[in-house]
Amino acid sequence: MQSSKLYVGNISYSATADELKELFTQYGEVKNVNLLEGRGYGFVEMSSAEEAAKAKNALNGATFKGRTLKVDEARQPGNRTK
Repeated sequence: MQSSKLYVGNISYSATADELKELFTQYGEVKNVNLLEGRGYGFVEMSSAEEAAKAKNALNGATFKGRTLKVDEARQPGNRTK
């Protein structure tokens, strides 16, 4: 894993950024949480790529607030074509 930023999908709409931060803190230092409320996904930035990989391995497929999380390395926004 090269990036310290993770995409987190299938998040319960009732989840808060603080709850997400608390969940990921178990696997290292969380630098930033960007939860797109009402969308069911967000981004978590860890302090290192190693911590991000550890969190991804532990939390991808884990149940959080009744939903199965999808955790993957965040992709850089690219050129979007129609």
